[in-house]
This record gives sequence, C-alpha cells and structure tokens, in this order.
Amino acid sequence: MEQPESPRIQDEYQVRPEPEVRPEPVEAAPRVFRVRIVHCSSTELYTSPPDAPLSRGDLVVVNTRYGTELGCVQGAVRSEPTKDLPAVLRKASQRDLESFESNREREEKAFRICRDKIAEHGLGMKLISAHYLLEEAKILFYFTAESRVDFRELVRDLVGVFKKRIELRQIGVRDESRVIGGMGICGRTFCCHGVTDKLRAVSIKMAKEQNLTLNSMKISGPCGRLLCCLSYEYETYREVRRSLPQEGARLKIDGRNYRVADINVFLRQVKLDGEDGSSLFVGFQSFRYDQDGQRWMVTVP
Repeated sequence: MEQPESPRIQDEYQVRPEPEVRPEPVEAAPRVFRVRIVHCSSTELYTSPPDAPLSRGDLVVVNTRYGTELGCVQGAVRSEPTKDLPAVLRKASQRDLESFESNREREEKAFRICRDKIAEHGLGMKLISAHYLLEEAKILFYFTAESRVDFRELVRDLVGVFKKRIELRQIGVRDESRVIGGMGICGRTFCCHGVTDKLRAVSIKMAKEQNLTLNSMKISGPCGRLLCCLSYEYETYREVRRSLPQEGARLKIDGRNYRVADINVFLRQVKLDGEDGSSLFVGFQSFRYDQDGQRWMVTVP
C-alpha cells in the first residue's frame, strides 16, 4: 500500500485561532512544554531554550530516544518540574523545514525499496513507515509482526542500498494507527494520532461501566483494539456509581420490594423494577446509604 502524499509541514501544523481571540504567547515562567513529535504523533515534555521563548504551534527541533526530530509545541505544562527534562534545541529554521520536506520525499522511495526487500526475503512482517532523522545519517523502519522476526539479512541489504545506518523497530497495532493516522467511526481523526498524548490502557470493564454494548465490532477501532475514547468518561461513571446501589441490588420502598434495573447517568435516574412488573424512576438525589443499618435508603417524593 503506497503512502499518501503528505501536506507541507507549515500548512499541516499552522495554528488558526478564532478570529475574535488574539493568540497570546505562552508564558516563559513554566519553561516546561509538551511537544508533539511530528513523525510518530507521540508527545514528550521539554524545557524551553533560554534564548527563544516558545508559543503554542511553534515548530521546534528536539532530541528524542531515536535521534533529532521535528516537533510542534502543544502548550505549556505548569505542574511538571524542570529537573532532568531535556531542552528544546532550537526553533525550527527554514533550513530545518526544507530538510524535513526533502526527507519526506526520500521516505516514500525508502518505503518502497524496503517493502520489496521484505518480500524478497519472505519475512512475515508488515512495513508501516520509513523515516529519515533530521540531522543524522540513519533511517528508521517501523513494522508490525505477529512474532519475532530475524531481519539481519534484510538490514544488510538495506545498508548496501542506502549506505546509512538502518534501524528496524517492531511496534504494536495501536502504534501503527498512531503513526499512520486515519478516521474513526465517529468521523474524527484517530484519538491516538491527533488527540491523546499517551496510549492509555483500555479494558472491557470501561464499556460495562458505561452501559455500552459489548459487541466487539462496535467498541473496537480499526486497529482491532478497544476504542481509546472508552477511557474518557470512565472515571466519571465510576465516581457516580459509587454513590448509588449497584444494578441488581434489592431495595424496599414503602413495604414493597424493588430491584435496581438500570442506572442512567445522563438523566441522573435509577430505574427500579417491582415484583408486580411495575417500574419506578427515582432521581440520584433520593438515595442515601445508611452506615448504621448497612443498607440503602430511598426517599420517594
């Protein structure tokens, strides 16, 4: 699958504030900034260089664990200490941007060559992307595979073709979506690519807590894993449910027995089913837990 043509970096990361709001520079006091690495969409914390105050949307050059990369400033972070944090090397110059654009063109060719070499060697791996570092003679190739792959012969072939250092890195399917990007079932860009700063753990318990369908086709993303957005409201749902009886709990109101059938967080109502088939809808404010009697008390207006 060919990589789509990428827009120019200046257009892709241009910040367009609302017309009536004048953009304000980020205050220099915090000196800690969250920077999104352009190639892989991950974010890291950096301190600002002393001679160059940073603002949201600035393109900068930073050191990462893989090498020198182009990043985009997301904003200031006030709660993080500056100790042991790397510093932004500099604001991206026109030369840096031209080098980045030139690398994009070379990456397309490198991707095709590596893909063909993988086929020649019959390796069970899927190539995700090829990436030239900004200031180093090294090419990163990201791939996915169901098991470990012996790619030593492949690396030798690639070194012979490119005459550069070659690094192959195996990533997971969620990282694949993060690097490539795309559109989710909600019609918006993938959360992992354009919204979240870290890949958070998502469990089926989060879907259950929010009364969502457990149909895997409806709560899974294109990567085949549970949707990242399941974690967004999970803590709110869990906190609300702590102050209410659990579904299935038995309650007595005016001498009649009821069972908690449903908890609607949006309407702030609890549905109670009676033994005679009747239903009662009670607001959240009507429930109180009696510590002495170790039971739930319900006040029905």
